[in-house]
Amino acid sequence: QLQLVESGGGLVQPGGSLTLSCAASGFPGFTLGDATIWWFRQAPGKEREGVSCINNGGDATALRRSVKDRFAIFRDVAKNTVYLHMTSLEPDDTGVYYCAAEIGTRVLCGVNDQGMNYWGKGTLVTVSS
Repeated sequence: QLQLVESGGGLVQPGGSLTLSCAASGFPGFTLGDATIWWFRQAPGKEREGVSCINNGGDATALRRSVKDRFAIFRDVAKNTVYLHMTSLEPDDTGVYYCAAEIGTRVLCGVNDQGMNYWGKGTLVTVSS
């Protein structure tokens, strides 16, 4: 069973920055080379939406259009952790941010992908003055 633990959320003023972490563990010998990782978010009263992803090879990423110039996804294979670095945060970025994973090989990933088998419990990001 793969476990995903998000951290790094909090309250930030508009224009501020946060970096979220998604630490993956569980299978003996597991590495990020075994899984594609996505970041999703869900704002109050709204549907969950994909924000970003990075494939198992680490050579393909995707970002939601509304965050493309403000967010970045990257990973530390040695720490089995994927990060979402968020800058110029806006109130519309408020929500619970989840990471999700799919075991296997992907050439590409997209923010509209579905069917991930593993999910974290989320970390709350609140952008407010």
